[in-house]
Parts: sequence; C-alpha cells; structure tokens
Amino acid sequence: MKANIGIKQENINKVVDVLIKVLADEFVLYTKTRRAHWNIEGPDFYNKHLFFEKQYEELDEIMDTVAERVRALGHYTPATLKDFLELTHLSEELKEKNDANGFIKELLIDHESIIIYLRENINYIANDLQDAGTSDYITGLVETHEKMAWMLRAHLN
Repeated sequence: MKANIGIKQENINKVVDVLIKVLADEFVLYTKTRRAHWNIEGPDFYNKHLFFEKQYEELDEIMDTVAERVRALGHYTPATLKDFLELTHLSEELKEKNDANGFIKELLIDHESIIIYLRENINYIANDLQDAGTSDYITGLVETHEKMAWMLRAHLN
C-alpha cells in the first residue's frame, strides 16, 4: 500500500532513490568496517579491534533505520549484495595497507564521501521534494557520520 503522507508519489519515489543509495553506501561501509575488525593486526590490536566493533555496530543500527525509512515511505529496500554494489558510491576494494592506519584512512574516506552525499541531498529533499522528515533524518545521519569520522581522524597523525 502506498504511503499517503502529504508528499506526491513522484517525490516519494525520488526520496527513496536517494535513500536506497544511502543504504547501499552504509552496507558497503559496514562490511569494510567488519573487515577491519576481523583483520586488524599489530601492537594495538585489541584496542583497534574493539574500536572497529563499536563502529560497525553503529553502522548496523544506521542501516536498519535507513531501511525502515524506505519502508515507511511505502517502498521495499534492495537487499542483495549485487544490488548494494550497483547502488553504492563507495568501492569495496581496500586501497590502503592492511594495518590500523590503512583501515582508518580507508574508512575515513568513505565516511566523508557519505557525509558529502547526504549533505548534497538535505535541501533537495526538503525543498524540492517537500519531505522535511527525511531531510531531518539525513541531517541526523550527517551528524552521526561526522562524529564517526572524527573518531577515525583522531587516530591519524
């Protein structure tokens, strides 16, 4: 059943197009953060292992809320790896070294990419598509990713 929430269906469809790309980005970032958690080595193994765990748990919660937002708008979410890889702005490839600094640099770049994409869509969704709720929601996501990026950045020299 379509959502009857005072937003034109055409606009809801465009909002959902943005949200499913966000969901794909979050899923890829979650997977890369899990990879860092699973594969970290070195003298700071334990602390970084726990740090990455905290970050992927936060990303797991974000993915769930993005998917629920899509469902609240009356759409289904993509839910295959193939779909996510086709929709994401991120690369699943690891371009940095397989160590703490390499993982942190890679994840930081992805968080910043997501922040930029979200920020580019805040006013578009609020003003052009007349969906203040989703605009407010993704503003909150920007703040969450900014904090996560700060935590990553703080580990670098």
